[in-house]
Amino acid sequence: MDGIEESLERLAARLSDIAADMDDLGFEHLREAAAGGDAAHLAVERRLLRARRAVARAVAALRADDTAAAGPISP
Repeated sequence: MDGIEESLERLAARLSDIAADMDDLGFEHLREAAAGGDAAHLAVERRLLRARRAVARAVAALRADDTAAAGPISP
């Protein structure tokens, strides 16, 4: 793996850790919403979910190689 690929993988790994933190926080807000019925917790969880999906897309983009980005090859 060359220098740029190693840098991209390190960024992807950091973003994966951030995504895991977002998941934990989202689950915490869901539990609180279920326990107390507070709609504000659900709103926060929805925001976290949208952000989590964006981070997951960024991780996938960083880890994609040039052949995968070109799409599938037809037989």
